[in-house]
Amino acid sequence: MKAGKTYLILTAVLIAGTAFISSCDRKEEALKDLQIKGLPTLAARNVETQYTDSGKVTMLVRTPLIQQYSSDENPYTLFPEGLKVMFYDKQDKPQGSITSKYARYTEKEEVWELRDSVVAVSNKGEVLESELLFWSQPRDKIWSDRFVRFTHDDQIVMGTGFDSDSRFSNWTIKNVTGTIYIRDEQKVATPD
Repeated sequence: MKAGKTYLILTAVLIAGTAFISSCDRKEEALKDLQIKGLPTLAARNVETQYTDSGKVTMLVRTPLIQQYSSDENPYTLFPEGLKVMFYDKQDKPQGSITSKYARYTEKEEVWELRDSVVAVSNKGEVLESELLFWSQPRDKIWSDRFVRFTHDDQIVMGTGFDSDSRFSNWTIKNVTGTIYIRDEQKVATPD
């Protein structure tokens, strides 16, 4: 009878141990899944990427840190330390640039979200400054719902909300809060 109790206790301990080990394995797998989902699938420092069309450079992207998250159902790429994008024409001449201190590119929508000290410069020397700017290359559109400062020709236009094509040839500031004419300001600032 003593052997029967020992056998029964030993069986109970084995079943409990197996259940415990099995439960630990499941928790470890769940933990691994959580860790993988929270980490980038690719990360690199001091990256320079060239985009080409028919062998000609069309865009050059430089960033101190790039992080790709492709295991997510909506894959995206982060530039948490900012980036600089240079645009080129077919003659390999710079045509404009965009810089920011933070950026995110969403692959499905093909939209760039640029934040913090965003400065876009066109091939005509026009300068757009904002804290938030969205850019869709396939739709050839740049827009923002935040305060913008747009310097072009001989004036600076400030307001909230901006829409334009990527070359600034057809732009609109939705709620203009001020316009400064640079030539007039230079006359006032220059003593006679």
